[in-house]
Amino acid sequence: MISFDNTKTAFKYKSDKELKRALWLFKLMANPTINSLGTKMLATSLKLRLPVIGLIKGTAFAQFCGGESIDECNQTMDKLAEHGVQSLLDYSVEGKEAEEDFNRTAKMVSKTIDISKANPSVPFAVFKLTGVMALSLLEKLNDGSPLTEQEEKQYHFAIKRIDKICKKACSLDVPVMIDAEESWIQGAIDQIVEEMMMNYNKESAIIYNTLQMYRHDRLDYLKKTHRHSQVNGYFLGMKIVRGAYMEKERERALVNNYPSPIQPDKEATDRDYDAAVEYIMENLAGMSLCAGTHNEQSSDNLCGLMKVHKIEKNDPKIYFAQLLGMSDHISFNLAAAGFNVVKYVPFGPIKDVMPYLIRRAEENTSIAGQTGRELKLLSEEVKRRKQA
Repeated sequence: MISFDNTKTAFKYKSDKELKRALWLFKLMANPTINSLGTKMLATSLKLRLPVIGLIKGTAFAQFCGGESIDECNQTMDKLAEHGVQSLLDYSVEGKEAEEDFNRTAKMVSKTIDISKANPSVPFAVFKLTGVMALSLLEKLNDGSPLTEQEEKQYHFAIKRIDKICKKACSLDVPVMIDAEESWIQGAIDQIVEEMMMNYNKESAIIYNTLQMYRHDRLDYLKKTHRHSQVNGYFLGMKIVRGAYMEKERERALVNNYPSPIQPDKEATDRDYDAAVEYIMENLAGMSLCAGTHNEQSSDNLCGLMKVHKIEKNDPKIYFAQLLGMSDHISFNLAAAGFNVVKYVPFGPIKDVMPYLIRRAEENTSIAGQTGRELKLLSEEVKRRKQA
């Protein structure tokens, strides 16, 4: 049983100033009206090129991102490493459509693989397929629609970029996670990731897929993919998360009049999340797990399963993962207990990572108890430090 109430351990890497900023920010996010209005105003201000970059950089960006460049992330990564928490550099630029943008992202991902190889506190690399290929192309692939001659060329270049990243990761023995995205492109993503796994996961799990368990079909998909890996002789790497696109998914299903892919309630999501983790633990001989969760109970459950299965706390096949700026009480208390913990450290130009920042604001408002728990712990630590 891990205690997640030790705020001294949870926030020891934060200065008093950083702690108070985090407390102020979560208080703002706790108010749905202010949160929604604030994110819309910031997005509009950026479009109108109003001078708000400094405001964003000193608040939400400082809380949830490592910097605008890899060099700016070094200080954050060093601070995390001092306390046993590892880092995952995430180039969080989204919404691009030009080949030069895709090539730039691919080069940045390749650079993070080099850093991971050289730095033992950076155990993985990560990227999104929409960072290296067009969303519209993934949509057509997902629908099974025929591609035009131009789209066939775009697809060829995209697969070449993805394969180059995965081949390099394999040659350097650096695991790389491919993030999950919206359900209307995820089928195409799954197919591409499975092909990369078949090519490069021959000796260990180098390529990881990501399952969003707020979808009601993902537990079945996990079991199906595991059977496929057994038949075809490759290792399965899986990052399990609850998910980040729920409201968008429900709205699109309603507008387009198709059954929602989302679970009926949070309890069903929690049930499938824990079931997926348990399934992987029972089949760990051919699988590796990154448990991405801000849920204390799920984290404690995995600790218990590791004990039941007599798996060492630092077994490289099992990692806990949280986002930078969130759930430090989970990350740092797990790390202090000897478990493998990695923080996603997003980076990129502020205007390009705004979609990521807006999702963090929405997530902290929509998840029951998330912001309240953060506020309670931050307040307790501010009070503790005043009394110390």
